Amino acid sequence: MEWHVGTPPSWGARSNQTLVTTFVLQGFTEHPGLRMPLFGCILSLYAIAFMGNAVIIAVVSCSTSLHSPMYFFLSHLATMDVVCTSSVLPKALTGLASDKNTISFSGCMAQLFFLIWSGSSELLLLTVMAYDRYVAICHPLHYSSRMSLLLCRALAVGVWAVCAINASVHTGLMVQLSFCGPNVITHFFCEIPPLLLLSCSSTLVNRIMTLLADAFFAVMTFLLTLASYGCVITSILRIRSAEGKRRAFSTCSSHLIVVSVYYSAVLYAYISPASSYGPERNKVSGVLYTALSPTLNPIIYSLRNREVKHALRTLTSLLRR
Repeated sequence: MEWHVGTPPSWGARSNQTLVTTFVLQGFTEHPGLRMPLFGCILSLYAIAFMGNAVIIAVVSCSTSLHSPMYFFLSHLATMDVVCTSSVLPKALTGLASDKNTISFSGCMAQLFFLIWSGSSELLLLTVMAYDRYVAICHPLHYSSRMSLLLCRALAVGVWAVCAINASVHTGLMVQLSFCGPNVITHFFCEIPPLLLLSCSSTLVNRIMTLLADAFFAVMTFLLTLASYGCVITSILRIRSAEGKRRAFSTCSSHLIVVSVYYSAVLYAYISPASSYGPERNKVSGVLYTALSPTLNPIIYSLRNREVKHALRTLTSLLRR
């Protein structure tokens, strides 16, 4: 452990001076027999997630047939998945490949910022995508006017900006805390609950802001997404023909699966007080939303979407030529 030279602050006082300058990521060290299998599994998930989402971004950018609001937002979702996995998984792989996985205080805060930024952006963007499907199915005649290119760009910029502010607030509050030791983070990446448990200064403001963020980015967005899909399902059930119902449902089924997978992991991980933080449970949920969900997203959208598969085949044939 590295220490600054100086007189330690009192335990109840907040100080800008951070005594602990290096954290140890516990990772999966309590299961030494699983290190190599986990390394292979996480490496595979990271490679598939990175390549799959990169392909989605390339296909949407290069294929004029995919220049619509749904795929515009999908490319942003893929970008968020790349940011999320790249900020967490390389360091997790380092920990599995070595006996001790350390991270500097600044590195930990940077990882925390990008994780919160990408995670909250994904929750907010999934809600925007649910609204897009609501307009497409419930108000098809007004879809072009309601989901204009200008509005879509404004929504995307708003999502990134709002969530960057959210990440800045949480990271800034974390920097203000004092860490006097111990310095072992009971996770495979830097996350708010285990960091708060290590602080030797008051974490009341951090806990309040975390609760407010959970209420908005998890609960509120979940309810809005649920309301959108409630209207969508009601509208689909009103369609008389079976073929019409099938086509309407196919336009939102991929997004519905992605929403279900991601919200299940996030709600499982975060909708609980920090005092009841369980390392093992949160490591499992951490793998779900930082590795598994970003891996499944491009697979779900490519396998269940004819337009994406057609654009991918077209792009592949052009590259071969």
